[in-house]
Amino acid sequence: MKPLFDPADFRLDPGIAHVCAAGETPFLHGHDRALLQYAEDKSNGMPGRLGQEAQIERARAGMARLWHVGADEIGFVSNVAEGVSIVAESLDWRAGDNICIDTHEYPSVVGPFALRRTPAIELLIAGGGEPDRVASLVNERTRLIGVSAVSYLTGERFDLAPLRRAADRVGALLVVDYTQASGYLPIEASVADFAFSACYKWMLGMTGVAVAYWNRVRQPGWMPASAGWNSLGSAAGGYDPVPPLRADAMRFTRGNPAHASIYVLNGALDYLSQFEMHDVLGHVQDLTVALLERLEALQIPSTTPRDPARHGASVCIASPRARAIVDAMAAQGVWAWNGHGRVRFSFHGYNSNSDVERIVEALRAVR
Repeated sequence: MKPLFDPADFRLDPGIAHVCAAGETPFLHGHDRALLQYAEDKSNGMPGRLGQEAQIERARAGMARLWHVGADEIGFVSNVAEGVSIVAESLDWRAGDNICIDTHEYPSVVGPFALRRTPAIELLIAGGGEPDRVASLVNERTRLIGVSAVSYLTGERFDLAPLRRAADRVGALLVVDYTQASGYLPIEASVADFAFSACYKWMLGMTGVAVAYWNRVRQPGWMPASAGWNSLGSAAGGYDPVPPLRADAMRFTRGNPAHASIYVLNGALDYLSQFEMHDVLGHVQDLTVALLERLEALQIPSTTPRDPARHGASVCIASPRARAIVDAMAAQGVWAWNGHGRVRFSFHGYNSNSDVERIVEALRAVR
């Protein structure tokens, strides 16, 4: 299998098998132009600020196309934890309320609720590997289900439709983190009430900005509990009355978004728009399936479900020696990812079957 993306489009060192998209993807060479354009606009006074605002609107439109939602439902935050915190702070919590999560859920989804004290929010935590384990926890006191579409720790992909039905049954919110999915997995974000994604992984962008989605059909009256100059209407007439919030999802964006990151995101979205997400998904899952088969032949267990319908673009191996294994593989030119007691191999469009073979050879050498 050849790469779907041209590896020459990326800052990829010759001879390196870059299989850590779930951590960081390599930079597109085209991003150099995006950053230079930002530098020019930033230096160009008011016309330059208008150029920055145009880039924001272009990024909103590009994300709306990628996630199949309206551009008015797309805003920006600095990271996923900030976006989830804005949602958490906006809710009128009552004693005894709970949220439902998986035991391996990412901290950005859990942290905004776990530290709340007045009142404390109960965490109902699903263990095991059954597909319906999170939905089975939902009860009449559940206010929110928090889920990553694909797990950062195991590579498991969650079926969001049953979670949507479980949330609707009790009037709870469904909040989804698409960070480990957006950029290769076809996404219909309207399944969620709120959704977020970092941009520096499969989205091919950089840190500094994350996407925030507000489902205005499901939650038409939603308001954040705090605001800034950008999320409020004009304050030129003073603060009595307080200016209204922006009518669209830019009410998530309290101040300036990271403009340089927005410019880069536009370049990334332009690049990804050349490919159908179904084709990108098919490509990366041909590689995950091939690697899972090779691991089975080597009798190396993986925590990633074998069924492609239940995993994303990563294959994970639990090991107390994860750091040493990843370091040893890097010395052989295979860049994987460690942390949290697992080795993670993650594929994108620039990978090919030769990278699977490089992984297998490196693992043999490590063993």
